Amino acid sequence: MDVARLKQSWSLVTAHGDQVPLYFYSTLFLAHPETRQMFPTNMAGQRDRLVAALGHIVSNVDQLDRLVGFLQDLGADHRKFAVRAEHYPAVGEALLSTLQHFLAGQWTEELAQDWTAAYGLVAQVMSESAQAAEAVNPPWWVAEIVGHERRTFDVAVLTLRPQYLLPFTPGQSIGVSHPAVRSWRYYSPANAPRADGTLELHVRAAPGGAVSSRLVYGCAVGDQIHLAAPVGDQLNLWSAGSSDLLLLASGTGWAPVKSLVEQVAAEGSRRAVALYVGARSRSELYDTDAIDKLAASYPWLTVTYVVGMDLNRAGEVTSPVDRALADGDWRSRHVYVCGSDEMVAHSVTSLTQAGYHPGQVHHEGFGKHWYGPAWRTAVERPSAPDNPGGAR
Repeated sequence: MDVARLKQSWSLVTAHGDQVPLYFYSTLFLAHPETRQMFPTNMAGQRDRLVAALGHIVSNVDQLDRLVGFLQDLGADHRKFAVRAEHYPAVGEALLSTLQHFLAGQWTEELAQDWTAAYGLVAQVMSESAQAAEAVNPPWWVAEIVGHERRTFDVAVLTLRPQYLLPFTPGQSIGVSHPAVRSWRYYSPANAPRADGTLELHVRAAPGGAVSSRLVYGCAVGDQIHLAAPVGDQLNLWSAGSSDLLLLASGTGWAPVKSLVEQVAAEGSRRAVALYVGARSRSELYDTDAIDKLAASYPWLTVTYVVGMDLNRAGEVTSPVDRALADGDWRSRHVYVCGSDEMVAHSVTSLTQAGYHPGQVHHEGFGKHWYGPAWRTAVERPSAPDNPGGAR
């Protein structure tokens, strides 16, 4: 398998833009119509995720240790779409047909062999991972909504009780889907694991978001939803050791940060924790009762509210990171950042410029939301539709 040849050919194919995923899915659904039911009705976002996922695989094909972990998580995660081993050959056929179509006269027997070998590796790792996951977790959990509170017009706090225990680590994300919507959206529980197994989700309805809108406006106590296995480790506390913490949150990005505070409390904290919570206006601080209760309960926790942080608004703006850096030097602490893409990007840039090194700044990234499992960003852009299930 010639890695350089693979990368060069993929670069030529992606130059055709949106035509590539359109041709791929058309080929797949025409040849294998039974696969259509595994995808959302609206395929607009799905096309971006396909190209991004393939690009990630091709760019790391010469770094197998890194790539295998990605594919293992992807394979296990795809069980919730009812993907089985017999579906992989159909996808492989559509992929090779797409590559041949766009490479035209540059498609050679050698390239066909390279791509066949590369896809064979991908399919093998993903299918074996899915099989191994069957012995550990179900494809999804059924959970009952036992609490549903509308905190603002577009934000709801849900309490869920899975039928079976769903183990997770604070800072991880859990896939959520409504039975009436063939889409999945990832949310970080706003609590550390509880004795009764319940989960708390903070959901903001995104314009065009099938899952988030359903959860905020179309669900009630007693309804059932589906939950996928927890993923992600970028916001876990293990990487901070026993260090003191600086936590920066905005919007519903407060949810995973709240779970970290609860974890620190459960550990019988010997840490000092400084929490900065931001919002564009005071009315958007939807969970102040819980925040104030935590601050009153734990002397090691200090809380600062930062109001007026719309990074898209002209004029002077104060964000949690700006206020924190103005308040003191936190370079002896590990920093956790969770909020919109703009907030995370601004925070990481400001911290880097202030001398904080990458190993002490923890976040789940920012950019396009094509990732379904561990590679999704912390919080979806408010203007973006829900993630309909990651890279497939």
